[in-house]
Amino acid sequence: MPVRTTQSWALRPATPDDVEAIADLRAVVMRPDLVRLGRYDEHRVRQRLRDSYLPEYTSVIVVDGRFGGSVTLRPFEEGRCLESFFLAEEHQGQGIGSAVLSALLARTDAEGTPVRLNVLQGSAARRLYERHGFATEREDPVDVFMVRRAPVPAV
Repeated sequence: MPVRTTQSWALRPATPDDVEAIADLRAVVMRPDLVRLGRYDEHRVRQRLRDSYLPEYTSVIVVDGRFGGSVTLRPFEEGRCLESFFLAEEHQGQGIGSAVLSALLARTDAEGTPVRLNVLQGSAARRLYERHGFATEREDPVDVFMVRRAPVPAV
């Protein structure tokens, strides 16, 4: 079943110039969960993104022609790692995140590669990942580490 959204969206390749917009968005969208976990630091939340930013594996989510978020899908072990998946609050709850995730997973399914990610304990994003077939591998007090294996093709 196709995902319906109320706004048009697209992915475009990220550039080095996108790092600050993504770092600022990360600080906004992660703040509630990081505060709840007692781990919010105004500088660190942005610096961690700057330090790990890989524009060659990152896409900017463009919603109605404007910056709306980001997602990174980088090589990792035998598959891919989904990181920095942020969507501006005004675009959440409209099916855009689900549509973006479906598009990325269609690519990894075609490659037959698993996708790993980690999500903060108690984050609402965990439900999105579970709906898309991610399962918990392990947990610690801060993070939930999840994996989604590519479906086995029918013979």
